[in-house]
Amino acid sequence: MAGTVFTFVDGAGVPLSGRLERPEGTPRGWAIFAHCFTCGKDSHAAVRISRALSRAGIGVLRFDFAGTGLSGGMEEALNFAADVEDIRAAAKAMAEAGMSPSLLIGHSLGGAAALIAATDLPDVAAVATIGAPADLQHILREFRPDDLDTVRREGEASVEIAGRSFVIRQSFLEAVERFDVETCIASLRRPVLILHSPIDQVVGIEHASRLFVASSHPKSFISLDMGDHLLTDMEDSTYAAAMVSAWASRFLPLLMADLPQVEVADGVVATETLAGKFQLNIRSGEHVLLADEAESVGGLGTGLSPFELVSAGLAACTVMTMRLYADRKGFPLERASTKVQHEKIRDMTPSDRFTRTVIIEGPLTDEQRARILEIADRCPVDLTLVRGSDVQTDLLGRGPVGASEPPV
Repeated sequence: MAGTVFTFVDGAGVPLSGRLERPEGTPRGWAIFAHCFTCGKDSHAAVRISRALSRAGIGVLRFDFAGTGLSGGMEEALNFAADVEDIRAAAKAMAEAGMSPSLLIGHSLGGAAALIAATDLPDVAAVATIGAPADLQHILREFRPDDLDTVRREGEASVEIAGRSFVIRQSFLEAVERFDVETCIASLRRPVLILHSPIDQVVGIEHASRLFVASSHPKSFISLDMGDHLLTDMEDSTYAAAMVSAWASRFLPLLMADLPQVEVADGVVATETLAGKFQLNIRSGEHVLLADEAESVGGLGTGLSPFELVSAGLAACTVMTMRLYADRKGFPLERASTKVQHEKIRDMTPSDRFTRTVIIEGPLTDEQRARILEIADRCPVDLTLVRGSDVQTDLLGRGPVGASEPPV
């Protein structure tokens, strides 16, 4: 799915251009990707990693820092301190849009900026860095000594890096002197994942070692093996995204804000009726229905199949959640319905896909429809299916069948 435009304003009032990679299903969480020095939001690594994370259920905002000449105009100068503030402004804008980020991902110098920005973002639960330097003095190697002398003498200079022209000013050098990345990561006290290639020719592997030693537990390191600094090989960027997604899953908070809760049932009992091969009596309290399989697979076709029952739970929860939310907000929702279809998709992990079609009726505005649809995508059963559940099994009774009956 192609990203959507997401524009926000930084602390200096400069509009920054972003691209939001939304998951197709219910988001497991939201993240910000900070691009590498002299790169942009459309670099290979930024695009591939953001899209891979969105496919894994994590929505990602990638945007151009001011000073890259890609977002807020060509006259902006490179400013690392502004990069840090840009990340914080992006997090604020996402939170105001109902997508508060809980994960920061930074590539190269963007990784250092992400670590520093996170110290002032309490809602960020974890930070992942890719090829990040342990000190900002390292970046000065990208400049010619004559250019640095010009900046110190005249206050600014136009420099060429990676075939592009940039403006650097004295404030950039002052930021390099002021920010201590290792001190920031030591004080962060949040989960950190450090990804680095042992053959990185731009930022050596020793920087990863320093960051790992400086950070507090829980911390993790993943080697990107034969990858280069920019992760130009698709396999390397895809691997990095998979590792970030798997690692971050345990730190992503539940997306339950403003979500109506549907009462949890006391328990459901399924008992064979002994009529046919699969027919079951399903009971929950005083409510009774039949479950069965189709005649084509040996059943009697007298009730819903197990996957149809799961689909029914998702459909029912969706409609109930929409109704509760609409009533709470005073939206003129007259009637809602949902159709859910289940299918197995070959070569997809997980292989189960539930396709949901929602119909909402009433004199609703476009904004109200969007809000109802958003809350439908986060109903409790949906979240349970997406995030997975813990299933425990107990065996009741010993001896012959019928010696112990399940409670009803």
